[in-house]
Amino acid sequence: MRVSAGVTAFLLSLTAIPVSFLLNSLSAMDSPMTVFYAGVGVLLGLLLVLYLLVIGRTPTDPLFYAFTVFSFTSVIDLIISLEQDGYIKGFMGFYLKEGEPYLRSAYGILICYWDGTVHYALYLLMITAISLSWSYRCVGLYWLGSILMSLVTFLVGTVLGKYGTEIRPAFLLNFPYVLIPIWAGKKIYGIPRALPKVTADQVATEQGKWLYRRPLDVCFVIYLLFAAAYTVFRGFIALECPFDTCVRYAYDQEPYLLDPVMYPKIQMLVNMFYLVPFFGLALYGLLEPGCEWMPDLTVVFAGAIAQAQFSHIGASLHTRTSLIYRVPQNEISSFLYTNILFAVGAQLLAFRCITFSSFFLREIPRNINELEKKIN
Repeated sequence: MRVSAGVTAFLLSLTAIPVSFLLNSLSAMDSPMTVFYAGVGVLLGLLLVLYLLVIGRTPTDPLFYAFTVFSFTSVIDLIISLEQDGYIKGFMGFYLKEGEPYLRSAYGILICYWDGTVHYALYLLMITAISLSWSYRCVGLYWLGSILMSLVTFLVGTVLGKYGTEIRPAFLLNFPYVLIPIWAGKKIYGIPRALPKVTADQVATEQGKWLYRRPLDVCFVIYLLFAAAYTVFRGFIALECPFDTCVRYAYDQEPYLLDPVMYPKIQMLVNMFYLVPFFGLALYGLLEPGCEWMPDLTVVFAGAIAQAQFSHIGASLHTRTSLIYRVPQNEISSFLYTNILFAVGAQLLAFRCITFSSFFLREIPRNINELEKKIN
């Protein structure tokens, strides 16, 4: 009995465990170029094996292959993080020594945890959806925001930070993660949206409500104003603002922002230059009816903010971060409350826009018959 393409992809991702163990045991893995060639060879070999295994039931969506390879590397990343935290050993030591030593940093460990858990789950969901010919548009957009946020901060922070002198050829293995998500994002965005079963009269009623008659949206407006101000404030700290308030906050609340690894500073700058415009657009979308782009935009940025906050919070508290740059013990509670609220608010906003989208719709059918015709 032949297993489905989705099950095949899942089983192939698990081969990362024996493959990493085997490579770690080879004495030849003692030079940066050898590690680079081994990484390229493993990924190409994985693609070839996958192609041979799914002949006869090949999914029509080419992203199936990309997500399968990415799921394999997600397991590798989970192994890296678990090994760095001492839960396992003997798997990826060679790669951390001659491949990407900057993954030994607190930020590197945290992004590996995120990739090995959240991204891995998203890849399996999208692989399953492709195998069953289901839509994965929402999941794909969330993944897109998450992985792009991770890559921008990680790549720029590595080059500009204290690990810039430890870049090896294996650093080039990250570039497919830049190019493929751009291509994947275009394809995912092209997947037709699921139309909600509402009529023009229902939409008109919802869009006719002023903001004060939408208490949930009032809460989101308050959140967006807070989030924008908080993002700008931390961005100023990353730019070494000399104001006493910024200096005191950096030393007393989040000294990790001063860590020379540069990842936190780059994260704050990325937040300021990309999240603040998003917060402004989201405010406009909550005030002006018919902004059809709101559901997609909020899902993308929900993924981005979730990844950024997970990595920032974790690295701020991780033992790999020098003690002087970790959050002080007496400030951990306020640090967690603020940063978790910042992350959760974006997730709830995206859920609201996807689930109750009438306020953002336009050109809605006037009755059920027209709706069914449009859907079909």
